Amino acid sequence: MPPQDNQSPDVKNIVLAVVLSAFVLIGWTFVADRFFPAEQPRPGVAATSAAAPAAAGSAPAIAGPGAVIGREAALAAGPRVAIDTPRLKGSINLTGARFDDLVLPSYRQTNDKTSPPVRLFSPSRTADAQFAQFGWVGAVAPPATAVWTADRTTLTTSAPVTLSWTSPQGLVFRQKISVDKDFLFTVEQSISNPGAAPVVLQPFGLVSRRGEAAAAETNVHVGPVGVLQDTLKDSDLEFEKLREDGPQRFTSTGGWLGLTEKYWLAASVPDQKAKIDATFQYAAGQYQADWLAGAVTVPAGGSVTSTAKLFAGAKEVDLIDRYTEAGIPRLDKSVSWGWFEVIAKPIFYLLDFLFKFTGNFGIAIIGLTLIVRAIMFPIANKQYESMAKMRLIGPRMKAIQEKYGDDKLRAQQEIMAIYKNEKVNPLAGCLPILLQIPIFYALYKTLLISIEMRHQPFVLWLTDLSAPDPLTPLNLFGLIAWQPPAMIALGVLPILLGVTMWLQQKLSPAQMDPVQQQVFALMPWLFMFFMAPFAAGLQLYWTINNLVSIGQQLYMNRKYPAPATPPSAAVIDVKPNPPKPAPKPAGPKPGAPKPSAGRRRK
Repeated sequence: MPPQDNQSPDVKNIVLAVVLSAFVLIGWTFVADRFFPAEQPRPGVAATSAAAPAAAGSAPAIAGPGAVIGREAALAAGPRVAIDTPRLKGSINLTGARFDDLVLPSYRQTNDKTSPPVRLFSPSRTADAQFAQFGWVGAVAPPATAVWTADRTTLTTSAPVTLSWTSPQGLVFRQKISVDKDFLFTVEQSISNPGAAPVVLQPFGLVSRRGEAAAAETNVHVGPVGVLQDTLKDSDLEFEKLREDGPQRFTSTGGWLGLTEKYWLAASVPDQKAKIDATFQYAAGQYQADWLAGAVTVPAGGSVTSTAKLFAGAKEVDLIDRYTEAGIPRLDKSVSWGWFEVIAKPIFYLLDFLFKFTGNFGIAIIGLTLIVRAIMFPIANKQYESMAKMRLIGPRMKAIQEKYGDDKLRAQQEIMAIYKNEKVNPLAGCLPILLQIPIFYALYKTLLISIEMRHQPFVLWLTDLSAPDPLTPLNLFGLIAWQPPAMIALGVLPILLGVTMWLQQKLSPAQMDPVQQQVFALMPWLFMFFMAPFAAGLQLYWTINNLVSIGQQLYMNRKYPAPATPPSAAVIDVKPNPPKPAPKPAGPKPGAPKPSAGRRRK
């Protein structure tokens, strides 16, 4: 279909791509005012006392609030078993057999190498309380205040720990806890019944925290999460929804549930063959995700065993995928890839490979950019060839429009004739631009959510490519002790991005409409401000992509140089369309009988 105005189709495609990119990458985030906020510590709110097992047949309850105490005081309040692995440090509280002290020494709270390690779990009643627990529900089950006995003082990857507690009725409860070299605990619970009567109990698991986790960027789920009946539960489990709508309950066979943050996850995993009742609830400032399995009968003189797992650590993509393959259903869905997962994950794997190969995340992004452009080179070359030819025939098109004035239809017909004669496809630039949008968004998501990219440096001042460029001329590159707001904190990379966009524009066919010229003249500088709050890695990708495009455009413009003197309207020879011959009157077919002279005609 011919164009309906003076704007070239190539320009329309570019405008459409820019608008879509801005909507996806900027619109939602800008409105929500969440331009990559700095990672914040968990809010200091009052923590509750330990969650206590409820009556038989009901889920573990959330106990009432208690006075806030310091972490050191909480850790010293009772006996503990140390956790000491290369990737996990902390302890297990023997009061309640609770995982409530866990830090990740591989990760720091900030980009400063001297900052404290990330803390995932903290004891109940502390300001940032979060813990996990396994146990039994029933009349003779261990209470929340039960003090367990450990067979060793330290849990390591090679030395499991067995906790035990004996009830007044003589039942012996045990928890054999082991941990792998990463972030997965296995808890084998057993009950021995030396009595003369059978007992009935139900195994449970829970993850509980005080207050809400720090909000992440738009489209990154933070809060209760789970996979139940092979279905991801996240958007219907927001903190606000639990507060306003009350508990959310589900039934499932196996699955997992827990609490997630942008980079961290605590997930309780029941026996995958067990039918469970899963509950996500809120009470008195405490959020909890728990599961309760079916009743188990422990015969007189017999014993039963139930095995569960706890994932507590960083959402490393390769590790999460490995645990998924090992039998934790769809644990990989805990990483918020979003709608473009089918593109984002391959982009991540390629970027991660390049990072491991080069040892520098910035070089990996540059390599990714060049690989993507190499794959798209044949298509992109057609695009830039078309743009160069459009630039070549631009003066002729303008002369035609001047000659025909308000006769838009005739002008369009002549312009289409030029497209045909010069073999120019005005839509050739559409496909590469449309392909770039999901790739760009996939890289945006990769930089946003993958912990592998967190705090990764490039060169010089770029010490964290998952954060905005910190070096801005607005504070004289750090000489003035003032940090501008994110929206105007123009770093070096956003400025380069705007300049390269401006150069691209200068090499593209000029707009004939003065209003369009003014709009396009502003676009590079507007995008310079729009992109300033985003990850420096994303700015680096776009800048390198622009430089490659400029190189291709320069080559094509030299191959198809524009005429030194544009033709005027007077010399444009436009031949009128030949008139269509009038249709001949239909005569009798050859061989048909002629009507007789005496036959009456109607």
